[in-house]
Amino acid sequence: MLASSRLPLRALAVAIATVALNAVELPMRALQRLLGVPRIGWVFVTPNLVVLGLFTFLPIVIDFYYAFTGGVQLDLRARPFTGWENLQTLFECGSYLDPSTCRKDLFWRAVHNTAWFALLQVGLMVVLSLVTALVLNRKILGRGFFRGVFFYPVLLSPVVVALIWKWILQREGLLNAMLHSAGIAGPVWLNEPGWAFSWSVFVSIWAHMGFYTLILLAGLQAIPADLYEAAEMDSASPWRRFYRITLPLLMPNLLVVLVLAVIRAVQMFDEIFVLTGGGPGSATLFIVQFIYQTAFAESIRLYGLAAAASLVLATTLLALTVVQLRISRQGLSGKAGRDDG
Repeated sequence: MLASSRLPLRALAVAIATVALNAVELPMRALQRLLGVPRIGWVFVTPNLVVLGLFTFLPIVIDFYYAFTGGVQLDLRARPFTGWENLQTLFECGSYLDPSTCRKDLFWRAVHNTAWFALLQVGLMVVLSLVTALVLNRKILGRGFFRGVFFYPVLLSPVVVALIWKWILQREGLLNAMLHSAGIAGPVWLNEPGWAFSWSVFVSIWAHMGFYTLILLAGLQAIPADLYEAAEMDSASPWRRFYRITLPLLMPNLLVVLVLAVIRAVQMFDEIFVLTGGGPGSATLFIVQFIYQTAFAESIRLYGLAAAASLVLATTLLALTVVQLRISRQGLSGKAGRDDG
């Protein structure tokens, strides 16, 4: 009885789907005859291009406009053209190595913090991701479980990650409670500049290392096993196998990891904003947070100055990416030349 009652419902669903598809097919056929087969693809691409233009390219154009205009008005029509004034304000410095001599000292403190953060975080991220990928690529007990464990933090929201670690590192948090039970008086981790910066680096690595490990693990699994077997037959040491086989063949994946890690490190905002708020003082203030504070958090909102800072950030990222790609291409071309020779 139940099976017989399902048949009319299934037939009704099929009939509705057929009518809907036929209703779509008729105008699409007419449009195809009008535009021709080669151009019909643009009909499907256009909605995506419109969304991309509205939410990506249009904001970039508006950002350029704000960067070369002044005032505190948000309305574009009420902003006077000031030329390079905003950029000159950012770069007016006695010594770029000493932020206190700069007109916008917070901007240069953010630049210094971002540079140190990117250097430490990216370096440690690449090394730890590579080591983890090498270990997880071996036949170890519970390999699937450990792969899931390392990748799990990537699935969490950056805000959730920051809140978890803030709960652990606060004055009476989990870490200090564990130290207190062992008879050790723990510091106020997030209220001391050195510790706050160090924990910012650690938390960002913990949150994102799984993603880069996955990229490197995919590269390791793409290396033919025959190469390692031949190297073992030649009595090559593990270090020589790594240096001569693994590292060269993994270089494209390492380049991807390096570029993505640098871009992510320089753009770091959400986790650090929730974890430390840029403090204590300006110890963990980074460029993106400076842009946010200048444009939206200050009592006097300097949209033009924030837009100019964002252009500096975008130009820096573009330059770093181009340099990394050129170094990689030169290295690969040099290696190919040595191999041919």
